[in-house]
Amino acid sequence: MTDWRHVPKVELHLHLEGAAPPVFIRELAAEKKVDLAGLFDDAGNYAWSDFAEFLKAYERACEVLTTPGDYHRLMDAVLRKSAEDGVVYTEIFLAPDLCGDGSSVAWAEYLAAMTEAAREAEDQHGIVARFIPTAVRHLGAETAERTAETTASNMNEYVTGFGMGGEERFGHPKDFARAFALAGEAGLGLTAHAGEICGADSVADALEHLKVTRIGHGVRAIEDPAVVEMLRERGTVLEVNPGSNIALGVYGDWNEHPIKRLRDAGVKVTVSTDDPPYFHTDLPMEYDQLSRCFDWNKRDFLEMNRVAMGAAFCDEETRSKIYDILENGDA
Repeated sequence: MTDWRHVPKVELHLHLEGAAPPVFIRELAAEKKVDLAGLFDDAGNYAWSDFAEFLKAYERACEVLTTPGDYHRLMDAVLRKSAEDGVVYTEIFLAPDLCGDGSSVAWAEYLAAMTEAAREAEDQHGIVARFIPTAVRHLGAETAERTAETTASNMNEYVTGFGMGGEERFGHPKDFARAFALAGEAGLGLTAHAGEICGADSVADALEHLKVTRIGHGVRAIEDPAVVEMLRERGTVLEVNPGSNIALGVYGDWNEHPIKRLRDAGVKVTVSTDDPPYFHTDLPMEYDQLSRCFDWNKRDFLEMNRVAMGAAFCDEETRSKIYDILENGDA
């Protein structure tokens, strides 16, 4: 039996706040004397029942993250866990709207703290991180544009992309076109959540209006052969999060998940965890489940990790370095 923790991995879709271990949030809440009653179940895990409740739980957990120091500690905890799981390169979604008052001045302080933690993690654990500041869709187009401007005016070597998450049913991708144009003009890689809660049309609309090279999730493209062909022709990379999709009820079980059908159709797919403690998963568990369901082996995952690294928002020196690690085996 393969120990997937020792297989080097690339993860493109991980929300920093969503990766916060419950124990980390509980301890921080205790330090700050913040009452989070109802956020956790009897086993100490995050408590939620559907997508709307998940978003509420997510936002409640973020209430204790109030200083740059908190985010330094969180980045350290998340990258340490990723490194233990064999991740050698990760791109992490950050939400400037959740940091301070969302202003450019406040964001600069939070970003500096997270950047310091990422540098320390690379030195101590060997994991390379890059950041994708992300607009929160249900906060509206005007806020998304402000987030893009804040991102573009606070760039460093770790800030390499721009994305959008949040409530997928809010608004239309065309409403956010200006935000993505601003980020693209700044030289940032572009990705957007689509095709998870909403159907294949949401994927096509994101491609048309946001000019992204990657789609977060995108799995419901399988519902429309024309959209699948569009993804294949354009070489768009899907940041697929199977455990997340199943936990949220998009698919009933692993065998039902369309990642294999998409891959077999020539769509470029990758594997990530999204918000792992909320969905009771981690990347080795995802690999294990996919291996069991689809008979995928190390060669299959190497291929998908190469796809991920090819789509990564990073410089060519970093890309080449990670390619070498992937080819050479154990993490």
